[in-house]
Amino acid sequence: MPSCLLHRINQTHDFASFYRVEICANLFEEFSVVREWGRVGRHGRQIIQLFPDLVSASTAADKVRETAIKRGYQRI
Repeated sequence: MPSCLLHRINQTHDFASFYRVEICANLFEEFSVVREWGRVGRHGRQIIQLFPDLVSASTAADKVRETAIKRGYQRI
């Protein structure tokens, strides 16, 4: 499934950040939303949330993406 990659440049502290949101299916017919974020060029942090169906996973991924965009991230 496609992922959404977002990017932000912090002008005050002169560094770039990334935020990645992806929906993945697993072997148990569940779906997960994988979120990864951090500074460009460094190891990021990651959180994986499980959902019983694609609709609820997609809704959660959309909310995460919209929150990141409100915080200044832009789609690449």
